[in-house]
Formats: sequence, structure tokens, C-alpha cells
Amino acid sequence: MSGNVNLYDSHYGHLGTDVQSEVRRETYGEDLGQASWITAGEAREWFDRLRLGPGQRALEVACGSGGITCAMARHTGAGAVGLDVNEAAIAAALQRAERAGLSGVVSFRTADAGRPLPFPDASIDALFCNDSINHLPGRAAVLADWRRLLRAGGRLLFTDPIVVTGQLSNDEIRTRSSIGFFLFTPAGENERLLARAGFRVLEATDRTAAVAAISQRWRDARSARRERLIAQEGEEAFEGLQSFLAVVHTLASEGRLSRYAYLAERA
Repeated sequence: MSGNVNLYDSHYGHLGTDVQSEVRRETYGEDLGQASWITAGEAREWFDRLRLGPGQRALEVACGSGGITCAMARHTGAGAVGLDVNEAAIAAALQRAERAGLSGVVSFRTADAGRPLPFPDASIDALFCNDSINHLPGRAAVLADWRRLLRAGGRLLFTDPIVVTGQLSNDEIRTRSSIGFFLFTPAGENERLLARAGFRVLEATDRTAAVAAISQRWRDARSARRERLIAQEGEEAFEGLQSFLAVVHTLASEGRLSRYAYLAERA
């Protein structure tokens, strides 16, 4: 991470504290440990589109603290693997799976998703990546590796929350990318790269409304707990994340930076 806002390290470092749990419940309704733009309801919709079932194997790339991965296994009956580069996130994910009694069907490991993933060819039935592909450099190579992992006819679903669909100022780009590496992608480029990697695009749907709504609720929930969060995070980090969420809301509400979900099948 770089910049003044260290969202993910701070998020996973304080994951289980009461104030952070309160913020997530108020932001998302159902707390799965998220730090993105996905709700539990949307996650279940994505799982259905992946057509997973018992006896199959799913992979979540950039799984964070594992709440979505565990929900995927419960909802579909499939075995699930989650991977993330953040060691604190994986430690939290392992604890979550154990508490939920899912250790036999869900596993987690630390890995850099920007590099070839440590799984054999054609070993995965479905791959899911939520609001994280924008943090990975070399998208053509990433998609090619994901295709390598999928069995014939296997499905891929990822969301990209920073598809450029309007004009952005340098200050807006700077604040929107203040929490780490970001790859801003023009509209239509993901479809082109998917086809080049050997995928058949089944759906490309605009889910920007979720970003506008969640960023506002997240910011408001944090504002209501300002003093408690400053005591935990420090004032600079608190204000940095509030500024980030304000810009996210503006750009999404005005349709200048959009979130798209892409469902594709290995051709």
C-alpha cells in the first residue's frame, strides 16, 4: 500500500473490533468482513451465475478475510479456496472458517494474485474476483492465467469498480487511488482482453449504483463513530478514508467511474 490511506492493513488489523463491526453492519446489512462494494445479497447472485454445486471446486482471488469464500461454500455446496496477498487477512479467514465449521470444505492461502497462481491447469470449476482485479498489474497475463486454471466450460466472474466512463481530474484520480495500486480501465477494454485470453463473454452488467450507495453508507457510518475510530486509526488515516469515500461516491453517482461485473466462460 502507498499513500496516506492504508485501508486494507487497517481493515484487517482492526477487523474484529466492535466499532468496525458496527460500521460494516450499517454499511452492508450483513457483515461478511467486507472492504469493498459487495453485499451478501449480491454475492449470492454471483454464486448462482457461476453455476456451482457439490463436488465442484471454486477459487476466490483476493478473498480478504474470507467471508465471501465461506458464503460461497455454504450457498453452493462446492469446495472453495480463497487466496490473498495480505497475511493478516488470511489469518482472519482461517479463523472464520474454523468458527463456521467449514474447515473441511474451505481453505485459504497467501499468494500474490498478480503472479501465476499456485494451482494445476484445469483444476478449478469457477473463479470469482470481487472489486480487486483493478489492483493487479498486467491484466492480459492475469486473465490468461485464470483461463489456464479453469476446466473446459468453467466460468469466471469478476467486478471492476474503476471502469472509466467519463472525465476525471488529476485530483480525483489521486484520491480515488490513494489506498494502493490501481489500474484504471476504459470502457470496452475488459471485454476485449477477455476475448483475447480465450473467454466467451456472457454478461457485462453495470453495477455502479452499488458503489454510490455503499460508499455513502460507509462514510456516514464512520462519521457517526468519528471519535472512536480516530482513537483506533489516528486522525490522519480517518480523514484520508473519509476523503476517499467522498470521491468514490461523487464519481459513481455522476457515472464518471463505473463498476461493471463480467461473467465469462472458458471457450
